[in-house]
Amino acid sequence: MKKISDNISYKEATRSETAKRLGISNKPKKEHIENMELIAEKIFQPLREWVDHPIRINSFFRSEELNSRIGGSLSSAHKDGLAMDLDSLGGKTNLEMFHYIKDNLEFDQLIWEFGAEPKWLHVSWNKKKNRKQVLVTKRKGKYYTYTDCNGCK
Repeated sequence: MKKISDNISYKEATRSETAKRLGISNKPKKEHIENMELIAEKIFQPLREWVDHPIRINSFFRSEELNSRIGGSLSSAHKDGLAMDLDSLGGKTNLEMFHYIKDNLEFDQLIWEFGAEPKWLHVSWNKKKNRKQVLVTKRKGKYYTYTDCNGCK
């Protein structure tokens, strides 16, 4: 079975219940797989080694159609295989993982997704230049806003 990294299977990186339910293809192209291997090397594997425990990947690669159907951003890095949504499975909390990524790793965007502690983390990589942009998502009615997370503790 193809692996994206030591701790990420191809199946895990492309899994989507929505795609399965709607019969949408979520098969990455060669360049997407190369991108997925890159973000896994630069972000996921160092984080996984630090956590020393499995980490759930809620969303990794999303095909154009899948991203559209779930209401993803038109510029989503998930479509290029350069973003991951992560959730702790023990060992360390989402909050601890958030701070580890922010303080120790290169990234383009790190997003604290909802809550007093993050419900999950979004992290992305940019092959040209990583901005180290740290944001928090808030919901206002049916809309979501992303604001600077300078004071996230």
